Amino acid sequence: MSVIIYIAVMAVATYLIRMIPFTLFRKKIKSPFFRSFLYYIPYAVLSAMTIPAIFYSTGNIATSVIGTIVAVVLAYLKLPLIVVALAASAAAFAAGFFI
Repeated sequence: MSVIIYIAVMAVATYLIRMIPFTLFRKKIKSPFFRSFLYYIPYAVLSAMTIPAIFYSTGNIATSVIGTIVAVVLAYLKLPLIVVALAASAAAFAAGFFI
């Protein structure tokens, strides 16, 4: 029975999160500051959730840092996401053998 309550609460919470902006903001948002703020929120939240997970994923900070450096360099060079992810994983894996 508690699982059904949990699912119902999450359904209501998810619905409210999606419904409230439609009811509060009926007109187009014209403020450049507020529009840019809303534009960057998903990137900031994704970064805040991903960055800590990167450094604790391998169990060794050094291998995580090496993988992150490889990922940042390859992303800066504008390589495809799959290449960046695979190369960073391979670099962290290889660094694990030497550290």
